[in-house]
Amino acid sequence: HFSYLKGTEAVLKNVSFHAEPGETVGIIGMTGSGKSTLVKMLPRLFDVHQGTVKIDGVNIKDYDLEHLRAAIGYAPQKATLFSKTIVENLRYGKGEATAEDIVEALAAANAKEFVDKLTAGTEHELTQGATNLSGGQKQRLAMARAFVRQPQILILDDVTSAVDSISEKTIQTAIATKFADATKFIVSSKISSIRHAEQILVMDDGEIVAQGTHMELLKTSALYQEMAKTQAEKGVTLGE
Repeated sequence: HFSYLKGTEAVLKNVSFHAEPGETVGIIGMTGSGKSTLVKMLPRLFDVHQGTVKIDGVNIKDYDLEHLRAAIGYAPQKATLFSKTIVENLRYGKGEATAEDIVEALAAANAKEFVDKLTAGTEHELTQGATNLSGGQKQRLAMARAFVRQPQILILDDVTSAVDSISEKTIQTAIATKFADATKFIVSSKISSIRHAEQILVMDDGEIVAQGTHMELLKTSALYQEMAKTQAEKGVTLGE
């Protein structure tokens, strides 16, 4: 359970699930359903008010905070980039990242192609708020910054909303191969972003109202079916 202010209405209620090492967990729901709040519990950006969050059976409050966060790569919903070079922005993810690490992270986020076209490449200076990049480019750099950490837990919080479908498939393939051993949490309002997950959590009003694979949820969850139908009208395939 979690509330932003103790004594006020809970933002997360009766949330319970287990993720295996290397598993991909998709988290989907309407705006305001608690998806982003849930994943912020893992790096302790917020702390639960009731219950526990455990990693390897250990309460995360018992881990050294720096040690905990060093194991997590987190790309937030809003890509925050600084008025520095691209490579400097990526090294906020891992200060000692090598040139090879940077190239691999950019490739995994499908960002290498547009970065290579820039006159200064990775030394390209970003403006305040990275206004000299498109929304999709900013999201891909935010992902690359999470990828360069080579984390044991990877959290992508709705970071492909401005990314085209071809780029998204490339990113999904890279995540599946390069981060096969990492436990992955992918938050999205798009079924196409999470349909491949080993388990999908369907959230509504701060609760997990359904849980299963894409195909299972198409048969058992009215809310998931409704989202799938709406998105199918925009070209999302519902089958395997």
